[in-house]
Amino acid sequence: MNLPSKKNLRIILAIAALSGLLFLNFISANKNSDKLRVSFFNVGQGDSIFIQTADKKDILIDGGPDKTVIKKLGKAMPFWDRTIDLIIITHPHSDHISGLIEVIKRYKIKEIFYTGVSYNSETYAELLRQIEHNKIELIEINKQQELTLSENLKLKILFPNENLREKNIENLNNTSMVVKLIYNENSFLFAADAEYEVEQILLEDEIGLSADILKVGHQGASDSSSLEFLQKVAPQIAIISVGANNKFGHPSLRVIRRLEKLGAKVFRSDQNGDIKIIANGENYQIFIENPTIEF
Repeated sequence: MNLPSKKNLRIILAIAALSGLLFLNFISANKNSDKLRVSFFNVGQGDSIFIQTADKKDILIDGGPDKTVIKKLGKAMPFWDRTIDLIIITHPHSDHISGLIEVIKRYKIKEIFYTGVSYNSETYAELLRQIEHNKIELIEINKQQELTLSENLKLKILFPNENLREKNIENLNNTSMVVKLIYNENSFLFAADAEYEVEQILLEDEIGLSADILKVGHQGASDSSSLEFLQKVAPQIAIISVGANNKFGHPSLRVIRRLEKLGAKVFRSDQNGDIKIIANGENYQIFIENPTIEF
């Protein structure tokens, strides 16, 4: 019997190791294939939320203040998957969009939602240039609407409820796209950086705001999360995406106390790192990178 040479043996072992890696990635990707996964990335002082649907659609809400989102996506997505079905740009502040420039360069993006609001920023201008260069479908959101993503999954756009393109709006936070994701009995409300003004509009519209999980508005700042708004949402879980020791003093202790009095369990990216919720349409599980608080 002829034994393989050392060189051939190394090749055989390398192929075996690669095959094992591919198998493990396949098992990992399909372990929760019937579930919705929502990851709140720890990107510092900013927002980036990654949604993986049960039918393998990938949705990214904002991209944070830098390239951190690329590393996060690399861990969250199978290495063979280089396509993101939808990116939602909630508003053009740099702590929400800077990371998207690199995402667009490295991934195939099928379509992007944005509000069309005007904003004089080189970062925003570069993002729009990259979108055009890569011939990505750019859809302007200017009304409330409900989109069916799959049989059991709906995306409701709650704000804006009007065309913002021609509006002269001083506070860009109040152009934030607010969306609600509903997976059978599980629901998520993503408030972006919406402040009291938008919250009041949503309350007056008398639309369904209640949600199991709330992405707290504007890093938990005191100009968001009014008591009346939080009472309507009545979240079981409140997630604050915020940078450690940030210069703004976010999150507000008053907002945290408000949430806790309403019975919500509060998680913070500066303390807990990445926060992932896996939902099956009836129940959900929470996984945190840094378990520094009891829950």
